[in-house]
Amino acid sequence: MPHHGNEEEHNSSANQEPIIRDNRKVDPVTGQARHPEGEQPAAEPVGEPLVGEPVGGELGDRDGDALAQVEEILNGIEVPAEESVAQGAGHAEAAELKNDLLRLQAEYVNYRKRVERDRAVAGEMAVIGVLNSLLPVLDDVDAARQHGDLTDGPFAAIATKLENALKTYGLVRIDETGVEFDPTIHEALIQQPGEDIEVDTVSQVLRSGYRSGERVLRAAQVIVAVPA
Repeated sequence: MPHHGNEEEHNSSANQEPIIRDNRKVDPVTGQARHPEGEQPAAEPVGEPLVGEPVGGELGDRDGDALAQVEEILNGIEVPAEESVAQGAGHAEAAELKNDLLRLQAEYVNYRKRVERDRAVAGEMAVIGVLNSLLPVLDDVDAARQHGDLTDGPFAAIATKLENALKTYGLVRIDETGVEFDPTIHEALIQQPGEDIEVDTVSQVLRSGYRSGERVLRAAQVIVAVPA
């Protein structure tokens, strides 16, 4: 191979071994990160320490002080005995359960009273509905009796049984005469002057009225005698 220049320099450069540079960022032997010359390694973020690395410095001292303060506070708190806590909790729970039972009992009593009242009202309204439906039949019986058609015979017996059966359900006839006029049970159709009377008085009943207990089913239509 032709060459130029000094023979000795040529021989030394030919015998020199090539230089190989390792640019890997992680050392394959130690496993540690490599840093270029002149570059400082980046500061590790403050946080949890690496495994096996002890916590030291100012952070460790700060944690120690906080733990000491917490321990001091906990030691200063008086914890009641377990038996006392259990007894207090038991009494409070028993009182709460008792109040709940009393409240439920009161609600049940009120509910039962309300149901019984509603049931009684429903039964009373059912009876009143039946009685009101039979009032025209009773008017026909009265008319037949006034005309002498029910003086004797099977129909007279049937009419009497019907009236007695309705009395068992609280039906009361309003047909009295000579009593003071009461606008709550009487309906005045005619007024006539009367002698020797001081108040309005029922002199004649044109159509009987009926009531069931305190409830007036129908007022009696009457003629009223008034003071002259």
